[in-house]
Amino acid sequence: MGVTLVADVAAGPTVGLLPLVALGPAFAGLTGGPARTALVGSLALILCLALGWYDGLFPGRRGTTALISVAGVTAAGLAAAVTRRRREAELASVRSIAEVAQRVLLRPVPRQAGELLVAVSYTAAVAEARIGGDLYEVVTFPGGVRVIVGDVQGKGLDAVETAADVLGAFREAAHDEPELVGVSTRLERAMDRTLQGERFVTAVIAEVRPDRTMTLLNYGHPAPLLLGSAGAARFLEPGTPAPPLGLGLDGTESPEPLTGKFAPGDQLLLYTDGVVEARDRRGTFYPLVDRLSLLDAESPELALERLHGDLVRHTEGPLGDDAALLLLRYRPQGERVGGHDGQPRRAG
Repeated sequence: MGVTLVADVAAGPTVGLLPLVALGPAFAGLTGGPARTALVGSLALILCLALGWYDGLFPGRRGTTALISVAGVTAAGLAAAVTRRRREAELASVRSIAEVAQRVLLRPVPRQAGELLVAVSYTAAVAEARIGGDLYEVVTFPGGVRVIVGDVQGKGLDAVETAADVLGAFREAAHDEPELVGVSTRLERAMDRTLQGERFVTAVIAEVRPDRTMTLLNYGHPAPLLLGSAGAARFLEPGTPAPPLGLGLDGTESPEPLTGKFAPGDQLLLYTDGVVEARDRRGTFYPLVDRLSLLDAESPELALERLHGDLVRHTEGPLGDDAALLLLRYRPQGERVGGHDGQPRRAG
């Protein structure tokens, strides 16, 4: 408005710069609140009147038209500012509800479970979302620690609802069932009741007992990675492939348990397909195996922070699918555990 004032005085009334005063309340309505927009609009009307009398446009059609234009733009700016404030308040409320839902559905994992150190990194593919179709949980029971990492087919609220059903069934069964096979049987029954149509859930269920034995059940999910304390890494592929939860195929047996040792210093990385199927602009998949050196960090949280940052740099933009990483590290003898809030790491 100041520039318009100087230009109008310098150029005179013949150039017709007076309507440009309306740019003030127009931009105020886009960037400021209702009070600021009203103030700028009032100043614009005063400036329009002053310049109109100075240029000799009042009374006259040009001056009146300019004044009506400024008043109309000010009213539109006020409406836009009020609407934007209302939507910002609604968005803040939705974000707050999403945070509460995330804490109920994907609760913070414990910093330490038995002899295991635990860390989680989770990124939802939907913009502004806190939760999606990926799921994870860590449960300590009298016989050790049980973990699930899964991926619900599809996206949106239906996927979130299915993830809630899986996690609810797992949390109950993980505490009650003495054997891991019993947990998987409870999950299969629960999914057969709740899932409809062609929806399914891929999942890995793991159990680590105090005698350092580890058992895995894989329902069509990407194979976890076991990193030995000496640096060797291998995929824990299931001996007998099993379909995902919820398909309800007649005559299909439960997955064959995969057992092994989980010794101090070893690490187990569980993840969803949003990690290994993340692509860069050239269409190259994320080379997870080539990035395992990033997990050689002081703490599991720092290890996943480095790995997640590398994943984001690889895609050079937002991820195309939900991506969850869960790292279990068998605590070496004498290692102390610092404070941590248990919240999953997220993309910036």
